[in-house]
Amino acid sequence: MPLGLRRKKKDRSRETSKLVESEAAAPAPPAAAAPAASVSRLQFHTQLAHGSPTGRVGGFGSARELYAKIAEAFGIDPAEIMFCTLNTHKVDMDKLLGAQIGLEDFIFAHIKGQRKEVEILKTNDVLGLTITDNGTGCPFIKRIKDGSLMDQTKIICVGDHIETINGKNVSDCRHYEVAKMLKDLEKGRMFKLELIEPMKAFEKLEPRSKGGTLPEAKISRGRETLRLRTKGPATVEEMPTEVEEKAIKKVDELLETYMGIRDTELAATMVEAGRDKKNPDEFAVALDETLGDFAFPDEFVFDVWGAIGDAKQGRL
Repeated sequence: MPLGLRRKKKDRSRETSKLVESEAAAPAPPAAAAPAASVSRLQFHTQLAHGSPTGRVGGFGSARELYAKIAEAFGIDPAEIMFCTLNTHKVDMDKLLGAQIGLEDFIFAHIKGQRKEVEILKTNDVLGLTITDNGTGCPFIKRIKDGSLMDQTKIICVGDHIETINGKNVSDCRHYEVAKMLKDLEKGRMFKLELIEPMKAFEKLEPRSKGGTLPEAKISRGRETLRLRTKGPATVEEMPTEVEEKAIKKVDELLETYMGIRDTELAATMVEAGRDKKNPDEFAVALDETLGDFAFPDEFVFDVWGAIGDAKQGRL
């Protein structure tokens, strides 16, 4: 099928822009699943990031199920969990839990803390925010660009959940919906945000159990991960190879260049889709089958195909 004719529908408006970036975990392509019993027996250590005893969770196949298990372990409402980080209790956006969890990773859950509100005069088209969400309806700030309008508003911090925009509750909106609302705010007008920051240790002091904590720098070196899926059961898979990791990084950069988003999970899914393809037309068809909701321009698909080929040939 010719590359330029591969799409059947392109009527969905692009949900992201350079003004306000957004990120989300992409649906994963089909993969050989590990036996269900082995997945269900997996157990992970977990704590509340602000401090708590250590718990164990297992038997989950999606982020929503994971949050429900963590909430059950600590007797809280799943809606209180904003996001999770791996192997650190800090609000470290480089350690956000995505679609893959190393089998030795330690999960820290960040829950809702203090509410705050701020009024801002939109003096610039570019707000300087990257919005993401936890996959269960909690949009939050992943990055703030240095020197941007939002960077100058010190009350707004990385990790803050955006609860309302001009009084409209956006707690159950996806990241791209929140990004569009912020993008569409009129320049030269004031707007109001109500935010919730992650709970800090001093807000609710509870001792961490001594036996359960891990050194902050500990990162799993195992070659297997638990891959969470939006559809179907979780699977145990091999970690990406060094070649695939280089390809994923390059594709992530291309996503920013062409679409104004940074999303390593989407990049990983695209690299997987091109793993055994022989030409860009086959790759384009595979992308449509796997990621049909995305309107990728042809030149972007060619460049992604080239990046995968460069990685395979050792040119990255």
